[in-house]
Amino acid sequence: MISTAPASTALNGTINGTVKTYQWQWQDQPITITYETVGTGSPVLLLPALSTVSNRHEMAALAACLAPYYQAIAIDWPGFGDSDRLRLDYQPAFYQQFLQDFVTAQFNEPIMAVAAGHGAGYATALQTVWSKLVLVAPTWRGPLAVMGAPEGMRSGLRELVRSPLIGQALYSLNTQPAFLKWMYRRHVFVDEAKLTPDYIAERHRSTQQPGGRYAPAAFVTGGLDPVQTRAEFLALVERQSIPVMVMVAEQAPPSSKAEMEAMAALPNVQTSRQPGTLGMAEEYGEAIAAAMLPFLQAANG
Repeated sequence: MISTAPASTALNGTINGTVKTYQWQWQDQPITITYETVGTGSPVLLLPALSTVSNRHEMAALAACLAPYYQAIAIDWPGFGDSDRLRLDYQPAFYQQFLQDFVTAQFNEPIMAVAAGHGAGYATALQTVWSKLVLVAPTWRGPLAVMGAPEGMRSGLRELVRSPLIGQALYSLNTQPAFLKWMYRRHVFVDEAKLTPDYIAERHRSTQQPGGRYAPAAFVTGGLDPVQTRAEFLALVERQSIPVMVMVAEQAPPSSKAEMEAMAALPNVQTSRQPGTLGMAEEYGEAIAAAMLPFLQAANG
């Protein structure tokens, strides 16, 4: 079921397209998913990275550049952005099933997709639904897993953040504007000048929706990691029978960049190295759009 609403203007860099909702069912639980379309032509699905501040507007510059040639469709993952943020057990199987169901419900034939961050792992796990894939600064490990925190500690923290009182307090501390700016400066944006007070205030507001802490807590603690090892991630990419492009973020943290370079080394992958770090899809959307357009427009061999 689909309904249409006026385009959202809640965040800087908004898409300014047609906002729609998709009614999804997960274990008999109805969940409303928000997505937005701009442009006409063959569809390209834009999957934003998962993070505490994840939302479809991170893909605004990219969508604007693709819109003259394609219909760009940007989603808010369940538990993030303007989609329902219910108190659920967010896990990889949940997101994998959502993506499978959304694509098969909306499209009658394979489509192109651009997946950022953890979205790459979920996109590459699907077969037969894509015609081309672009993976932008792809990742597969959540922040605490990258830092080496043991699984037991991460699981305990995830449950603590889910608790009624202490959990909300912890989440509020970790979404304060000062902390968000530190996070962006550390590994999301390259140019600190773009982190204006208005920009950070908008990102802070996006984190404060009711139920906002559950999915981000799962992501930060590694509960949404689509695989557990590099070998598994590489296998997802390597098994693709369609054209795949990996966009390597030149200023990404060393551990994350090593994962991107490992993917770029696969024989079935085209590689483009672009400025930026983990938020390159947002910060350098125009540059990566220019780099990927020839790939999207080329006839499949």
